[in-house]
Amino acid sequence: MIRPHRRHPLFLAFLLHRTSGILLALFLPVHFWVLSLALTDAAAFDGFIRFTDLAVVKLAEGLLIFLLAVHIFGGLRLMALEWLPWTAMQKQLAAGAIALSCFVSATFFLQVI
Repeated sequence: MIRPHRRHPLFLAFLLHRTSGILLALFLPVHFWVLSLALTDAAAFDGFIRFTDLAVVKLAEGLLIFLLAVHIFGGLRLMALEWLPWTAMQKQLAAGAIALSCFVSATFFLQVI
């Protein structure tokens, strides 16, 4: 049985924000490791740069930009919840934030392919 609060549209916004934050946190150590390759092992770094030309990596980069956009706009939504009075329009703002996240990530993805 689904609990009533999980039927609320903003619960999806919460899940997207939490999931994107966790996935971005998991990405950071990999990102720092790759940056360290640029300082310590230029040949390995060049190999990794060649690896990033694969289509699956470009798709993952698009997903990463989507996660970043979702997390940013989700954070803005949370700040609005904290600082602005509660209105029925907040559902529309949450949907707009998700739509804007999709637009930002799709724009990035279309530029890299």
